[in-house]
Amino acid sequence: MTDIKHAHTFHIPVMGLAFTIDSPLRVAQYGIDSVISIMDDDLIEKMNAFYSGKFKRPYQEVTQKMEDFRAKRITNYLNMMDSVITEKFESYKQELTEKQSKLEEFMSILPSTSGLKQKLQQAVTAGKQNISEIRSVLDEYFSPGSIDVNIMTKVDKDNFSGKEQLPVIYNDAHAALRGFAASTTKSSVVFSAGMNPRLYSYIEAFDDFYPDENGAFNKKIILKVSDFRSATVQANLLAKKGIWISEFRIESGLNCGGHAFATEGHLMGPILAEFRSRRTELEHTAYDLLVKALEAKGKVIPSEIPKVKYTVQGGVGTAEEHQFLLEHYQMDSVGWGSPFLLVPEATSVDPETRELLAKAKEEDLYLSNISPLGVPFNTLRGTSNEILKSKRADSGKAGSSCPKKYLALSKEYEAEGICTASRKYQDRKIEELNERKTELSPENYNNAFGTITEKSCLCVGLANSSYIELGLPVKGQAQGVVVCPGPNIAYFSKTYSLKEMIQHIYGEKSAENHSERPNVMLKELNLYIENLSAQLQTGGEMTAQQIKKWEAFKSNLLLGISYYKDLFAESKFFSKDRPLIQAQLSSCESVLLKMQAS
Repeated sequence: MTDIKHAHTFHIPVMGLAFTIDSPLRVAQYGIDSVISIMDDDLIEKMNAFYSGKFKRPYQEVTQKMEDFRAKRITNYLNMMDSVITEKFESYKQELTEKQSKLEEFMSILPSTSGLKQKLQQAVTAGKQNISEIRSVLDEYFSPGSIDVNIMTKVDKDNFSGKEQLPVIYNDAHAALRGFAASTTKSSVVFSAGMNPRLYSYIEAFDDFYPDENGAFNKKIILKVSDFRSATVQANLLAKKGIWISEFRIESGLNCGGHAFATEGHLMGPILAEFRSRRTELEHTAYDLLVKALEAKGKVIPSEIPKVKYTVQGGVGTAEEHQFLLEHYQMDSVGWGSPFLLVPEATSVDPETRELLAKAKEEDLYLSNISPLGVPFNTLRGTSNEILKSKRADSGKAGSSCPKKYLALSKEYEAEGICTASRKYQDRKIEELNERKTELSPENYNNAFGTITEKSCLCVGLANSSYIELGLPVKGQAQGVVVCPGPNIAYFSKTYSLKEMIQHIYGEKSAENHSERPNVMLKELNLYIENLSAQLQTGGEMTAQQIKKWEAFKSNLLLGISYYKDLFAESKFFSKDRPLIQAQLSSCESVLLKMQAS
């Protein structure tokens, strides 16, 4: 059974800058957790102005001329959301107590394992359908979804006042953390994209991240990881500072949306199995370090190990996969991201992009090199951003005007940093390329030119969707929309109501015919095989070190296949697909055994 105070067994992960920027306002009253990006303070300020007006909240603009404007914008937006959601939640509970149709509809979107659903059913069965009885159950067992925030730890640009570099606490990620810490929300920050020791040290400055004697926190930390080793290293590092990880959010390295951080061939199944078998070891080791650190700081020490959640996300698409992850790997929640891009009640996506997503097939989705971070990025062909970017490059005006500079992280040309998607950067690179043009074949020149100009302005492209959907003006150079779905979006072909998607997740009513859809574990395996194969297509002879790394990658995939053969032979899940899955595993194994590095 799920946590009785937690209505749902799924959460909506962060998507882009804008796609979940207001998701808590849309779904938190139903008990659904969601995550917003707090990277783009300009977008956040505009959302605060828009929703403060919509919900009749006082609004005072925070301009870039104000001291610490980035943190203040984030704090104000979160505080507004917290206030509005509290009001919406209380209003929704009142509706549930007064209108039987609303109560029945709400119960229809709760999982069968929900403690809340069972309590409500007991009350109804006993004939206790009066307002006071239903209200009592809701007050005790129902809570709003969490307003969680995401910080990409490496997107921590230095900031300047004129030519003078500001102290590190004014770096982008540091300011975002400070903005969250100062808010009234009792929620979590998700740290993603790796480790940032300076940022982790800064957490120590905020009392809300420390536990009370019962192991409760005002602000919690969720660590997004791709394997057990990364979780252990970061958990212990933070525990030594007196900081506790309240949730490990395990994400597939390739079968995900947005930036893809591939493992070295380690597959999701074996990774989750290691978390399942070693979680006690992980928690006890971190707790021992935590106690020593809290003692040294003179802080309150929790009497027992604080609660830790384990959640997973990446490519899940059916109710059976959802339940399999919860039961077999003992996960607390499963993240459903890309499918919710097709749910207007839950995410902020403009109509043109949503239609493009609904029509997307497997061949339309690809792992691109468009991110200025230099990290592979899952995206979709035919976006308005791709069209506009190509037109600029063809007309000799490649690159973005770079109005926001959040990804101005390259120090190649100047100390203040420059974005590789900017016109300023690309002009210099193209100029350098043209100086060597006579030395290059037309094919090599065009490839080099494409490598320079393929970078997209994610700061604007990932934010524009909200502006368009909400009817807000889009200023500056036309960038269109960048969208970052995972490969899983290919198997969802229309827009859905929130109820339809939730009932699909819980197996009450399938939203799609997924008979041709590959199993989530097989899909990830095939993505890794494609990734391994692509490493052989880079051109040039591989070094001995590269060959060794490639062989280790291949070996890990073969070990994963062996694990899956045993797993699917014994599991009570996917029984009707067992022969097909075993055949697909054997086929993948055969392909891998034939692949050779040279």
